[in-house]
Amino acid sequence: MTYGSIIAFAAEGSEKVGDKVAPIGDALLYALFTIGIVFGALLIIFICIKIFSAILNAFDHKKDTSTEAPAAAAATTAPAAPKAAAEPEEEFSSGTLKLKGCDEKTAAMIMAIVSDNTGIPLSELVFKSITLVENK
Repeated sequence: MTYGSIIAFAAEGSEKVGDKVAPIGDALLYALFTIGIVFGALLIIFICIKIFSAILNAFDHKKDTSTEAPAAAAATTAPAAPKAAAEPEEEFSSGTLKLKGCDEKTAAMIMAIVSDNTGIPLSELVFKSITLVENK
């Protein structure tokens, strides 16, 4: 059975539908053909959704990078947290702290000053790095 015979059978059905019954092999072929069309349409819809999603993500990524610069500048001024002991028995660690150009004593003093000025407890702050800036 070919595609043309399927269309011809469908066109013949407009005369008297009750008089003609397709053989079981032809009926299964019609059903598989119809299911194939439905799955093909679903595949096309799926591809369109993926394409539009990629396009929207590209525009959203461009918007994020433009708003990310002021947020990054604000994040560098926001304090982070050092390694501190939450309880005497357990050590609390919120990651690693990179010291660039300053010693541990100076870094500890900076972290204490930031904690005092902001009013945020030292255990809630997360410091990523402390860099010494030379005055010229």
